[in-house]
Amino acid sequence: MQILEDFDLAALTTFAVPARARAFVEITDERELIPALEYAQDEQLSLLILGGGSNILFTDDYPGLVVHMAIPGIAVDPGAGERHRLRVGAGENWHRFVMFCLKHGFYGIENLVLIPGTVGAAPMQNIGAYGVELADVFVELTALEVNSGDIWTFDRSDCRFGYRDSVFKHGRPGELIITSVTLELHGEPAVNASYGALQEELAARDASSAPAPADVAAAVMAIRRRKLPDPAVLPNCGSFFKNPVIDAGIRDALRERFDQMPEFPVADGKPGQVKVPAAWLLDQAGWKGKRRGALGVHREQAVVIVNYGGATGAQVVSLARDMQQSVMDGFGITLEPEVRII
Repeated sequence: MQILEDFDLAALTTFAVPARARAFVEITDERELIPALEYAQDEQLSLLILGGGSNILFTDDYPGLVVHMAIPGIAVDPGAGERHRLRVGAGENWHRFVMFCLKHGFYGIENLVLIPGTVGAAPMQNIGAYGVELADVFVELTALEVNSGDIWTFDRSDCRFGYRDSVFKHGRPGELIITSVTLELHGEPAVNASYGALQEELAARDASSAPAPADVAAAVMAIRRRKLPDPAVLPNCGSFFKNPVIDAGIRDALRERFDQMPEFPVADGKPGQVKVPAAWLLDQAGWKGKRRGALGVHREQAVVIVNYGGATGAQVVSLARDMQQSVMDGFGITLEPEVRII
């Protein structure tokens, strides 16, 4: 373990905005966490836990210790019957892990292919896409409690998963550091192809009648590559805003103005509540393809803010606030950022 001072963070975040850390450490073994935390305590530094950097936006330099979680490892418990449990290090790349599962016959997360970030960050916001959420296959995770140094195990109910939400997004930042995640996957193909756009893509590939997990993964990758820019080519954090959940009254009023407004059901929501795509709202407000200096809104996806080169985090926040205000003015709906702003 090596503590580095005045560390450049731009290359570790997919938005690639300028930011430096007062101190930085990369963790490849959970046993390295205790001395790193002792260093932060001795130096009276705040903590920030960084995974793949795909859901975080720095608006300034960070005055504390950035802990980059890079713990590797995939341990497979064959289990019994058709279920298999996989315990995965927090630092494993999520997309590569999904592809590993496909290659070795572990199914259930193929809809979540190409989501950027690490396995350890996945439970933070209960990642989800095309009809599947992490919570659907989640068993437990281990996390180190910063104050005590103890390792705790959290099962599914402990995590309090919601739409792009979990218990780890609330309370004091850095209070818990996720070190591993355990998932339970199928040993036999069991696909979820219920999502509309996914059905359309599978049909276009003549694979809609009995799609295999590999078919679903290929279809999802094709959709994502069409809709979302590659952060390695055009820096971004994917969807900047969550899809808002609205009550029946707002939905009915909007239906009178927009009879083709897309909507989706809300799991465990109140009667009449629906989820409306943030991208559609922003598109209606005229944001798709707009550019503001070094920043812009993606030409194919109005919920994605892109950095054409040289943008700052503060400029991203300013643009995002203007986008939020226009949706509030036009629809009476509040857009909540999905990206964590530091």
